[in-house]
Order: sequence, then structure tokens, then C-alpha cells
Amino acid sequence: MPDRSQVLIVDDDPNVRAMLTEYLGDHEFEAIAVDGGPAMREALARQVPQVILLDLHLQGEDGISLARYLRERHSTPIIMVTAASDMVDRIVGLEIGAADYIAKPFDPRELLARVRSVLRRTVPQARTDPPPAPAPTDGGMRRIAVGRCWLEVDSRRLLDDSNEEVALTAMEFEVLCALCSNPNRILSREQLLQHSRSRELGPFDRSVDICIARLRRKIEVDPAKPRAIRTARGAGYSFEPASGSADG
Repeated sequence: MPDRSQVLIVDDDPNVRAMLTEYLGDHEFEAIAVDGGPAMREALARQVPQVILLDLHLQGEDGISLARYLRERHSTPIIMVTAASDMVDRIVGLEIGAADYIAKPFDPRELLARVRSVLRRTVPQARTDPPPAPAPTDGGMRRIAVGRCWLEVDSRRLLDDSNEEVALTAMEFEVLCALCSNPNRILSREQLLQHSRSRELGPFDRSVDICIARLRRKIEVDPAKPRAIRTARGAGYSFEPASGSADG
């Protein structure tokens, strides 16, 4: 990794902060460690990092609340730190939009591998191949109407009807691109997973369903009655574009 990517560590244990700051610093990262929400916001005001390592069990404002705050304002990938038994917290964190998780106690080498993996998937300059994107039509389509939003493929941005950017995780972008590149075609969960490199998935993982639910909250006029992303019960999902949904 040629550049020193910045990792923001949010953990109220001073020993953990010191250990991770030293370890990541020894492995070509710039590690900034803070003890909770107020210090995290101050750090973000100075510089937005490439990845955030967030302990979910903080004193005061908990990690789930901070994860929601982050997802509403930034697209920076979050790696959640949880207790080994906290499956509910992991599911909630993934629903909010975290990129990955690791359970305490963890081996620093595993954490380093997960940080590097998340960066490869989510930071454009860290990619070795281009991200999946809808193939251009004869008119060079790179901007697609999806529900009440516009997906700008080249810039990897989603804009709402007020032209404000809506934060997307890497998996959300990749799944949305896969659907948009196959309009009116049902894609199975397995096919959608093939387009996403955002997590290592187990055989019973429901990450695609969680991702679709998050996307609907962002793009649909009424997420309870989705019109852009339709469910084909037992088969998968499809994107139904509105007429005149693309431009060059």
C-alpha cells in the first residue's frame, strides 16, 4: 500500500487504543485513536479517514448510535468491534451499513487483514481492477434514475431529488449497479453476491436482503411499496426503470 491510509479508532479502552495505534502505525497506516463520540466528531471535522474502527460498546453514546451518525453523513467504511457473543449487534450494524466486523478478543493480525481487505474493496485508489458498473448504452449511459434518486456511475455517487449526495456503502453501490445493468431482469441473491466484494459471506448470510432494504430506504418514494427495486418471491430482485431514466 504505497500511501499511508488513515484509520480512525474509536474505543474507550486506553490500552486498546495504544496497542492498535502502535500496531497499525508499524504496518504503514496512520492511526488516530479517540475515546468516544465527541472526540470522533472533532477528528472527522479535521480529516475524514479511509476507514473507521468502531467499538460498539462505548461508555455514553454507544457505537450503534455513532454508526448511524456516520452513515447519515459519510461513506467511509466502518469495521465494527463487538463482543464474541453479540450477534444481534452485528446484524444491526450490518443493517446500518458497516462494511465488516471483528469480535473481541481479536488477533491484531486478523484486524490488519480486515482493514486491508475493506480498503481494497472500498477505496478507489486501492483497487487493482475497476468496480462493476452498468455497461454504457449506445448513448453512453452513465447516469441512471433509480426511484427518487440518480445514480452517477463514474463518480460512484447517489444523488437525491434535491441533488444532495446520499451515502452508499461499497456493497450498496455494487448491488445497485448490478441491478441497473440488468433492467427488468430478475437477479438471484447468488448473482448479486457475485457482483459484490464487500464481505466474506456464509451460506446462511442475509446480507443481500439487508442491503436491498437499506437501498429502498434511500431511493424509494415509499420504501414499504417499492417500485424501483422489486422482489421476485423465492427468486431474487429486479430493477424496473422509469421511462426516460438514463442520460449521457
